[in-house]
Amino acid sequence: MKDLDDILANVEDQDRGAEMELRNPATGEPLGLKLTLAGPDSLTQRRSRLQMSDELAELARADGTVSAEEREKASIASLARCVLRWEIVQAGQPLSCTHGNIVRFLSVAWVREQVDAFAGNRAHFMAGAR
Repeated sequence: MKDLDDILANVEDQDRGAEMELRNPATGEPLGLKLTLAGPDSLTQRRSRLQMSDELAELARADGTVSAEEREKASIASLARCVLRWEIVQAGQPLSCTHGNIVRFLSVAWVREQVDAFAGNRAHFMAGAR
């Protein structure tokens, strides 16, 4: 990246996303379950973070606190909004890529950890990294 145009082009590219494959958390073996995620500098992730902030502000109690459970739900919903496409099966059939299905999928801690780590790593979204 040598000038502002390159940087702005990368932001646009991050909105097109990068594909990750979920791995078995014990063995590291690829599972064949793939997701395409918007990058950390994408407008998609930015909008999702802002929406999460608004949601947390609405959930705040009179003393300004938000329960850990509500924070976790908001965080999962925010990450779910960064999933652009997926190749996920359930009972041998393709599962539609809806927000509700993505939230259910990301409710599994090790799945969420892998997806979150990938979505936050700029190296996956830079030219030449894929």
